[in-house]
Amino acid sequence: MVRKSLCVVAAIAWLLWVEGGILFAQEPFFKGKVVRIIVGFSPGAGFDTYSRVIARHIGKHIPGNPTVIVENMPGAGSLIAANHVYKVAKPDGLTIGNWNGGLMMGQLLGQPGTEFDSARFEWIGSPVGITPICLFSKRSGITSLEKWMSAKRPVDIGTISPGSNTHDVPKILQIALGLPTNLVSGYKGFSEIRLAIESGEVSGGCPTWESTGRTWKAIETGDVVVVVHVIPKAHPDLPKVPVAMELAKTEEARQLIKAGIHDQNIINRLYSLPPGTRKDRVQILRRAFMETMKDPAFIADANKSKMEIDPISGEEVEAVVADLFKLSPAVVAKLKEALK
Repeated sequence: MVRKSLCVVAAIAWLLWVEGGILFAQEPFFKGKVVRIIVGFSPGAGFDTYSRVIARHIGKHIPGNPTVIVENMPGAGSLIAANHVYKVAKPDGLTIGNWNGGLMMGQLLGQPGTEFDSARFEWIGSPVGITPICLFSKRSGITSLEKWMSAKRPVDIGTISPGSNTHDVPKILQIALGLPTNLVSGYKGFSEIRLAIESGEVSGGCPTWESTGRTWKAIETGDVVVVVHVIPKAHPDLPKVPVAMELAKTEEARQLIKAGIHDQNIINRLYSLPPGTRKDRVQILRRAFMETMKDPAFIADANKSKMEIDPISGEEVEAVVADLFKLSPAVVAKLKEALK
């Protein structure tokens, strides 16, 4: 019995030595260094806000306490940033990409300009899954999903570009639910689409509740109305707003919504490292990310910025990405038809 107890103690001591050894070994590398978070969107948008709050806190959870800064690299719905992290950034653990996970669907469907292989990125995690919504100005007359469905002409919706949530969500809903929709593309971000909705240039748009719902006063006043949201079950903030999946009448429609929107929601606001980054550094940054998500100072800062936090680990992101590239050719063909 004594011998068995000694063996258990020795095993625990060995694990602690290995764990501590990894952290200690990395401290000389990260100490005095600068870690860059490259955000694929303009300053002030949702992605940028999350990254700047994370940057203020994650450094103290990385051995060596490096300085963490944010750099913006907007363009093509964050495709420029994703390509940069994949092709240009050194795989040394000092460059973290923050780009739209919907671009992986673009890769799957052969979107031009995609210069990365999603399966080769190293994933750190995501601070929150997203809740895509579609909303319209009250003066457009589209104040419910029923009115959208029964519109006599296609309803104008402002979008950024294929691969972005603003484009892919309404397009898939158009195909899956038969909604009369006209996508008006060319906007650089949802802040521009919001102005277009307010001015009457377009009737509505499909942003996320996390980045828009709690900050746009027009929603609170009723001048802008959320008519549908696209997650597996109703969001607590939107109990009376229809859930798109419940309206799907065929298995094909359900598959399109799940693969094209639900699964994308999980990996939307992801943080990645270049291919070839050392596994021990990947693990350190994954651990630091999840510890940051529980940090009371970070949570208080996030609440001040009206950010929702419901973290997804790097391992979970990795599993979702792997499943995406296991979709059947039939489902991929349907998605390609919807998003071509």
